[in-house]
Amino acid sequence: MVKLYGLSSEQLSKQDHYDFGMRAVKSVLVMAGKLRRKDDTVPEDILLIRAMRDSNVPKFLEQDLPLFYGIIKDLFPSVVVPYIDYGKLQKAIELELRNKKL
Repeated sequence: MVKLYGLSSEQLSKQDHYDFGMRAVKSVLVMAGKLRRKDDTVPEDILLIRAMRDSNVPKFLEQDLPLFYGIIKDLFPSVVVPYIDYGKLQKAIELELRNKKL
């Protein structure tokens, strides 16, 4: 996690709302704890990567996303982290976005 945040702070664009310090580490650990309590069968490396990804991706600018995903892939080359299928919720959100021409 420390290496991920170090590389992210060096390679991603400089934005005031990006935080790669202790506050970000705490957020990831809290999220990882929630994920662990929700499903204790998930391997720890996948759980931590999901927590790092899910707690950081929403705040990143679009051009920084490929860089962030690349850093994760470089640091954890053999780990495949499945994305969660939100099913009906995802379809409803996409429909609403199309209806509002967003």
